[in-house]
Amino acid sequence: MPIPGGTVTVGTNRPMFRPDGEGPARTVRLRPFLIDPFAVTNRWFAAFVDATGHVSEAERWGWSYVFCNHLPDRGPGLDRPESTPWWCRVEGATWAAPFGPGSTWQTIPDHPVTQVSWNDAAAFAAWAGGRLPSEAEWEHAARGGLSQPRYPWGDREPDDESFTPCNIWQGDFPDTDTAADGFAGTAPVDAMAANGYGLHHMVGNVWQWCAEPFRVRSLSRSGKDRDAAARATGERLIKGGSYLCHRSYCHRYRIAARSGSPADTTTGHVGFRLAFDPPKAA
Repeated sequence: MPIPGGTVTVGTNRPMFRPDGEGPARTVRLRPFLIDPFAVTNRWFAAFVDATGHVSEAERWGWSYVFCNHLPDRGPGLDRPESTPWWCRVEGATWAAPFGPGSTWQTIPDHPVTQVSWNDAAAFAAWAGGRLPSEAEWEHAARGGLSQPRYPWGDREPDDESFTPCNIWQGDFPDTDTAADGFAGTAPVDAMAANGYGLHHMVGNVWQWCAEPFRVRSLSRSGKDRDAAARATGERLIKGGSYLCHRSYCHRYRIAARSGSPADTTTGHVGFRLAFDPPKAA
């Protein structure tokens, strides 16, 4: 989809998670660009692997993180990080077997590819002739032409019952997902209504890798905006939140929200979409 350029605002002066660097708001000048209306699907990523022989980082490591509720056996003995016990280290989990051995991408071909690292996403982008979007491009596209909305559809907050414009968690995380939005996990990339620019799932469904490192912006003592490198330790920026987000603990399905993840990390709730430079005039 073509996205107009111009002077755009990135971030917010009302940050909800200050340590993530959501603010202060700042202006950026963008050139026009193109962005895919959908996240990259399992089917498209499979075509990339068939064409290139790409071996993903999860395949090289031999394991990846799967949300525990998606496993048939949730009992004791699962390898869970202490700080995030809803994730399980699963041997053999990859983009092609997103829930581990016995699962296959072929049952969900039109869902966003997951279990892909930033490095995998960058390799795909180079093959497809595109690139990962910058944070400024991502936020500008997510607004869909609206003036500083909190979400791609406006300012109305999603709830757990009747207003479910994006694929996020409904219920009591991490134990009960009522799936009021119709999905207990990822959804097809076109499942929810598009924003004003025709882009689907700019928030919710899966986090989306962006081009740049994850840095925290802050105000210096002089009041000037600066880049704080304290958290630029190999992490890459992700935007948009995922099907695991809920306002009670991870209200990061807002346009200004942001987080970071190591470039070689793979999980079941991070994917990506492509941006493109417009073709040059002949």
